[in-house]
Amino acid sequence: MEPVSGEPDDHAIGRSRGGLTTKVHALSDGAGRLLVVLLTAGNVHDTTMFGQLLAAVRVARAGPGRPRTRPDYLVADKGYSSRANRGLLRARGIGHTIPEKADQAAHRRRRGSTGGRPPGFDRDRYARRNSVERGFCQLKHWRGLATRYDKHARNYAGAINLAALLTWLP
Repeated sequence: MEPVSGEPDDHAIGRSRGGLTTKVHALSDGAGRLLVVLLTAGNVHDTTMFGQLLAAVRVARAGPGRPRTRPDYLVADKGYSSRANRGLLRARGIGHTIPEKADQAAHRRRRGSTGGRPPGFDRDRYARRNSVERGFCQLKHWRGLATRYDKHARNYAGAINLAALLTWLP
């Protein structure tokens, strides 16, 4: 039997601490509505998918013109804290608030004056990151998404896209 095009060999199922799992990587707008969704095996770390998530952003304009590919600002959790991700955002001119991990801060301080300055952090903006969590909670209201009954990743991604689409409707 031939593999289905677009379907990963592992069906986006990987072994992690909780057993066989799938990880949903997503970018959302300020209202918690999903803009980009990527599936990986559960053992894939968030920071490795950051570049692909950012590259997949396409937001249609109200009028004519090509879609926007650069958000005004990005707020992320500690899972996306890395020098490479911050450099990618800086290169694209995207402002960001990402808390620094404790081990990264300790390493920077241990290096002394050669460690550099700590990254900027806006507590007020970060407090609004709960909109992302609310977006994921809306997806988890769908029992099939919360438990992943689908064998194939393309079917599971389709169900996620349907649930995400319904959050955009008034």
